[in-house]
Amino acid sequence: MTRVCLVGSPDVNLRYELVSRETARDALATYDLQEPYENTVAVDTISLGAAVALLNDLDWYLARFADAAFVLEPSVSDDEWLSRTLATAIRDDEVTPAESDRFLKLYGVDDGRLVEPMFVARTGHDLPEYDLRDVEETVRVRVTEAEFEA
Repeated sequence: MTRVCLVGSPDVNLRYELVSRETARDALATYDLQEPYENTVAVDTISLGAAVALLNDLDWYLARFADAAFVLEPSVSDDEWLSRTLATAIRDDEVTPAESDRFLKLYGVDDGRLVEPMFVARTGHDLPEYDLRDVEETVRVRVTEAEFEA
């Protein structure tokens, strides 16, 4: 299973915004909506291609109500998410999974909410620590080099 996680903007209730609009509600109708973190919506899809297609279907809503969209693809990593851009690049064979692990965006998790992301670059096997605040855990999201440099 490939998992998609949508992160809502701070000033909106993402789940409400998605299910209150007919087109988004129809796109999500066959999925079991979950909330792994506060103000997120997650669903399980059958493949990386299906995950990217769902994100494309929801693009209008994501541009207005979401801060980020992640994809967890087990054939790439069991514990590192992919940014939407990187997931699309891997699906389109523009980037191989082996080439995708250098640049990351680390999110802290504090009181069940994703907080302040920080960009890090992997050097060797080590990953710099999240140091923007004390957090319970971190969520690692692989990003493209262009996203990292932006």
